[in-house]
Amino acid sequence: MVRTALLSGLTASALFQTALAGLYGESNLNHTCAIVKNELSCSAKAVPGLVDSCCAETFGGLVLATQFWSTWTGLESEGQLLPKNSWTLHGLWPDFCNGSYTQYCDLSRQYDPLPSPKTTTGTPDGTPVPPYTGPGIGTFLETFGKFDLLAWMNKYWIAQAQPNQDFWGHEFSKHATCFSTFDTECYGPTYKQHEEVVDFFTTAITFFQRLPTFAWLAADGIKPSNTTSYTLSSIQASLSARHGGLPFVGCTGPRYNTTAAGKGSLDNGFTQFSEVWYYYHVAGRPQRAEGVPVDAGSYRTNCAKAEGAVWYYQRARGSETCVR
Repeated sequence: MVRTALLSGLTASALFQTALAGLYGESNLNHTCAIVKNELSCSAKAVPGLVDSCCAETFGGLVLATQFWSTWTGLESEGQLLPKNSWTLHGLWPDFCNGSYTQYCDLSRQYDPLPSPKTTTGTPDGTPVPPYTGPGIGTFLETFGKFDLLAWMNKYWIAQAQPNQDFWGHEFSKHATCFSTFDTECYGPTYKQHEEVVDFFTTAITFFQRLPTFAWLAADGIKPSNTTSYTLSSIQASLSARHGGLPFVGCTGPRYNTTAAGKGSLDNGFTQFSEVWYYYHVAGRPQRAEGVPVDAGSYRTNCAKAEGAVWYYQRARGSETCVR
């Protein structure tokens, strides 16, 4: 009301229309989330109109904190190495509450040099995603003086077969733009360009640091090995007990029934342990990194289920940082 009075010549209706500029209807005025109740995403109250979409995730309320286990980077000669005794950060994804998802929701914030998929829907009838040709997204952090953040990301947020910052640009553009809470309007009238990029990266890191996959598995005797294989159920049990929800466990490599050990089996799951997705309903903004762990949906694994069918391989020689 006070703001309307100060802006002579603008009716309340015109002001409202001007303010509602966000992708999800958020205003570009103030959003002081500390005074808003932290509604749990995917709950009956976490919907636009009942809560500020900048203060509660109303669009992608099923939040996935995802991690990789890679054995090489492809850019070792350039110093792009994997951290010892740690998985690496993949991203932070906003799925819909029913488990479906969207991607590349704001092409004005498209910083991915090699968009994948190439359209917003992943199908030919989707809007083409233009490849980004500007300065790497890492330079956005430098503008804010976040050199410590940049150094951390170059240690733990590692790409495979591409420069790290190209991968970071992909993760932001494909996923971060689909959160209601990272929309630029949520940062209010004093928003600085790329502020939400820094915010998204630090949020993804906070989730990652609370999910020490390597240590959790090692505590149960599940360690990288080129001579000992594991059973999917033991990996799931180890991670579920500590996270509080059953994560998605992902594998790559050959299918079990194409290997010598699985010859004649009907189990066509993959055999090389490579990824974990932890699921949450978040309390208030994802930036708080608080919420309730939940089980993965019907798609819980693509790994082989046979006894001893999963390999958790050691890193390739020269692909891992030295212990200091």
